[in-house]
Amino acid sequence: MRASLYALAFLSVHFITAPVSAQKTKKEVIQAIGSKKDSYAAIARQIWDYAEVGYKEVRSSALLAETLEKAGFKIERGVAGIPTAFTATYGSGKPVIGILGEYDALPGVSQDAVPELKSIPGKTSGHACGHHLFGTASAAAAIEVKNWMIANKKAGTIRFYGTPAEEGGAGKVYMVRDGLFNDVDAVVHWHPDAENSAGAGGTLANKSGKFRFYGVASHAAASPERGRSALDAVEAMDAMVNMLREHVSEKTRIHYVITRGGEAPNVVPAFAEVYYYVRHSNVDEVKQTWERVVKAAQGAAMGTETRVEVEVTGGVYNMLPNEVLAKLMDKNLHEIGGYTYSPEEKAFAEKIQTTFTKPPKPESTQSVAPFELRDGIGSTDVADVSWVVPTVGLSTATWVPGTAAHSWQAVAAGGTSIGAKGMDLAAKAIAATTIDLFEQPSTITAAWKELNTKRGADFKYEAVLGDRKPALNYRD
Repeated sequence: MRASLYALAFLSVHFITAPVSAQKTKKEVIQAIGSKKDSYAAIARQIWDYAEVGYKEVRSSALLAETLEKAGFKIERGVAGIPTAFTATYGSGKPVIGILGEYDALPGVSQDAVPELKSIPGKTSGHACGHHLFGTASAAAAIEVKNWMIANKKAGTIRFYGTPAEEGGAGKVYMVRDGLFNDVDAVVHWHPDAENSAGAGGTLANKSGKFRFYGVASHAAASPERGRSALDAVEAMDAMVNMLREHVSEKTRIHYVITRGGEAPNVVPAFAEVYYYVRHSNVDEVKQTWERVVKAAQGAAMGTETRVEVEVTGGVYNMLPNEVLAKLMDKNLHEIGGYTYSPEEKAFAEKIQTTFTKPPKPESTQSVAPFELRDGIGSTDVADVSWVVPTVGLSTATWVPGTAAHSWQAVAAGGTSIGAKGMDLAAKAIAATTIDLFEQPSTITAAWKELNTKRGADFKYEAVLGDRKPALNYRD
């Protein structure tokens, strides 16, 4: 299978970059994307197979960059001090429309493209958030918009952003901080999901980091008094933070996982580590709560006579939804419409839904949801982009209805034709919306007015994670 996927990826790049007929209308661009869906699906499937985690996406980013380069884009690799980040630019002048692409996988969710739990031997990670589809659909849209620009002799710039490590690594934050969006007029993105929707939604601001405790090793039975347990410090910190939950605002979310707890029960652990997330819909609440978590760590270190080091590994704003752009995206998504399962896809969906706690009613047609304003639940580094340039996104049904993100069921569906159909729909909607932005300067003006009103006249962007360098080894 692996050899055939490499061959498919090669053929896909060749097909995508071959000469194309003029695509002068939005309808023709949408048709062109559809005609190449198998080629784009092969690229996504290759990235699904790579399943590279944040800042380790060497092959995934290279495949997308090469695809765009062969399609006529100018590539700048290693931007913002990140080896797997890049930009791909075509054209010059205004407007400058950016399209975001992600490609990082998640650790601990190895899964084959089958409707039952089945990991892939030798693999520990998987695309449980569908970023293999995300990056590929965005690249497809950028390429076909470029072809439209050529056919219509359209002035302006289309720029694809290859953005690594969205899952906790905050790759886009460093790109924003380095000014890579300073000349951009609008940004378009999307995300895999279990439904088709372009409603305007927020997200939660987030700050994350690792707390490393250093103690003194000793024989746990023969000389326990000589030891100072780093694991005791971690557990003491966790206990204090769990009590803190009673004294934070209701919508605050705090998560942690102990990543290192010692090597053997009969050795007092000299080193232990715990990894924390703090979230809230208001970035200032996140900053304040984080400082209280840090104090808990310091108190735990004092009480256990250990030493603690804190490394902030990520930090993002809450999303600023732009209703002007969201309504434009929603219009395009409804005009394109949803899609229908084949009999094989329906059988796959029904079987995988039997693994859900509350399976929804099986449906063959994945329609488009009505426009609505939604509260945020997760976090994303796209949010930082939304504070510096008007940003719009959508979601498409790349997973079976009822699927939770970051699950093995999401990995499985994302490796099938169901994921490819949702990806094809996303590419079409992104391309259509981007073309509208090139042709409607008044929409861009209105979007900027909304952004300036929401963020305030005195807003100055400052990254939540401060001035630290990219945490390139946060997955180690």
